[in-house]
Amino acid sequence: MKNIQKKTEPTSLTQHRCNTNSDYDNYAEKDDLRASLVSEQRGICCYCMRRIRPDSENMKIEHWQSQDIYPQRQLEYNNLLGACRGGEGQKKDKQHCDTKKGNLDLTFNPADPSHNVEGKIRFLADGKVVSNDRQFDKEINEVLNLNEKALVGNRQAVLKAFRKGLIQKQPSDADIRKELRKWNGDNGGELEPFCQVVVYYLRKKIAKMKSK
Repeated sequence: MKNIQKKTEPTSLTQHRCNTNSDYDNYAEKDDLRASLVSEQRGICCYCMRRIRPDSENMKIEHWQSQDIYPQRQLEYNNLLGACRGGEGQKKDKQHCDTKKGNLDLTFNPADPSHNVEGKIRFLADGKVVSNDRQFDKEINEVLNLNEKALVGNRQAVLKAFRKGLIQKQPSDADIRKELRKWNGDNGGELEPFCQVVVYYLRKKIAKMKSK
């Protein structure tokens, strides 16, 4: 999971909210919304960080607080995120992200700056994601299923390949910081899938260098 910086909502959503009896279901311009969400998330799922594209076959529009329980928030842009399909149609143990979450609540929202989800999660060398916050750690596993086998394997593979390449380069401190800026997306453009695994690793490496 990576912090998301929300930007300006689509004009069509603003206008729709002004209509009488407007709700999410009768909002006809969902393509505008998908494009905005994918753009501000820079091409990755709000939860697992897989690649998403702005069409209904490749992503879902996620309500951080569900429409059923929080109908007053169904058209609030700060409550809307872009999620992958999350193993839709597969067995329960293969489902993740919004597909697994359904109407359940999460303690932290990746799009709320005050929550700072990046500061609350750790990525282990085996590809698992954990949190020191006991409730959030439970939600990572039971609500979002972010330690689903395939996701763990993908994160582990990304980190393993990156570390192998980094060792071969014998990087200087400047090189490591340059890699951090790249994987953190400081230069703009799309983020790499599962990028935060590498960002977490590099931040730890830089912290160790500073402590020497």
